[in-house]
Amino acid sequence: MEKLEVVLNNGTGEIQLFSDDQKAGKMDIEVADDRLIVYHTEVNPEHEGKGFARLLLDRLVSYARENHLRVVPLCPYVHTQFKRKPEVYQDVWHPSRQ
Repeated sequence: MEKLEVVLNNGTGEIQLFSDDQKAGKMDIEVADDRLIVYHTEVNPEHEGKGFARLLLDRLVSYARENHLRVVPLCPYVHTQFKRKPEVYQDVWHPSRQ
């Protein structure tokens, strides 16, 4: 069973993904004003190929929508996904990183 948590401390933190109570991956993030900056996505090697990066991306986007934030995708994975499907992410994609 997978579980996702957004953990922030003074605006910086992670979106953490747990599988069977073990940390399987994370996204390094920062919230500043109305922006959600994503720096890095990482899935542990033993969990690669299971769609976990996509789960992290989906949680990132839902968190941004829930909190009326615009995503600045500095992470290459997130930026690539946003470019592949701009119509899906246009409402949360910060214009400075398009």
